[in-house]
Amino acid sequence: MEKEIVVLPGDGIGQEIIDSAIQVLEKIGEKYGHAFRFIHHDIGGTSYDKHGTPLTQEAIDDCLEADAVLLGAIGGPKWDNLPPEVRPEAGLLKIRKALNLYANIRPIKGFAPLLHASPLKEEIIKGADILIVRELTGGLYFGTPRERRNEGNEVVDTLLYTREEIERIVDIGFQSAMMRKKHLTSVDKANVLESSRMWREIVEEKSKEYPEVTVEHMLVDSASMRLITHPTSFDVIVTENMFGDILSDEASVLTGSIGMLPSASLSGKFGLYEPVHGSAPDIAGKGIANPLGMILSAAMMLRYSFDLQKEADAVEKAVETSLEKGYHTADLNVKNGTKVGTKEMTEIVISHIE
Repeated sequence: MEKEIVVLPGDGIGQEIIDSAIQVLEKIGEKYGHAFRFIHHDIGGTSYDKHGTPLTQEAIDDCLEADAVLLGAIGGPKWDNLPPEVRPEAGLLKIRKALNLYANIRPIKGFAPLLHASPLKEEIIKGADILIVRELTGGLYFGTPRERRNEGNEVVDTLLYTREEIERIVDIGFQSAMMRKKHLTSVDKANVLESSRMWREIVEEKSKEYPEVTVEHMLVDSASMRLITHPTSFDVIVTENMFGDILSDEASVLTGSIGMLPSASLSGKFGLYEPVHGSAPDIAGKGIANPLGMILSAAMMLRYSFDLQKEADAVEKAVETSLEKGYHTADLNVKNGTKVGTKEMTEIVISHIE
């Protein structure tokens, strides 16, 4: 298999961890007979410094022609005072819109050597393995009108969804459940919101196309509580934009290791893959950044965009084995472990790829 991947290192530690993902993918290509071609472009503050814009049209054009995109991290205090339209975050919003990335996929998995650092008791979080599927381009964040009225004393935000927008994200939820334990929790607020009532109707309609999947409807307030009290009861969660934003951030801290978490933003098979952590400018260039979230994002790319399940499993297993053997970066806390830097951690993961 031959694939073209656009690489957007971004800012801060993004410049370092993206190299780790490339090295892992090159090892996978060598071991399994694939050829990955990498095209590099700037994004975020680095792009602004070089080109006067957080994302160039050339970068967008190459992304549109590629098979997938890898993104490191963006932002930093250096660019905080720029006008909103040229701040690093504008580059991320721009690429999401240009690539029509309507589905965000975020796995939340606890690794045994790190569970002691979770804010939850280990017996509660142990075994948790959740996939959150969030609609990314509709709902309250994008509805119009969005404005202040009556001399600033009244505000309007509009929550708008079309049937097509809901159907396509619900499909991804069901498809993800079919790849896992065949259990789907649909999160809404159907007791209050008309949009949630239509959401629930569509989930029921779609369930007929996936008879093997057990469907559970849950109100968002109940879901937020159950994530804390019984996280192992979830497999795949599918929900709209704002609920997904809040629940995925809540879930990300449960494992005690945000540096481990990957994510994917999808439009069909095409995807942009990035870790959920930030650019960490305070440690950039020191060689101590955790590359595992970025490496696991590359594994998601293999799984979702390229349908290379065996290869994705190999990367994920290599990460897990490396942690079990006690190796960790400075941000992680493995009992009686061996602290290593970015380069060493990457090499250790590569050595465990089978």
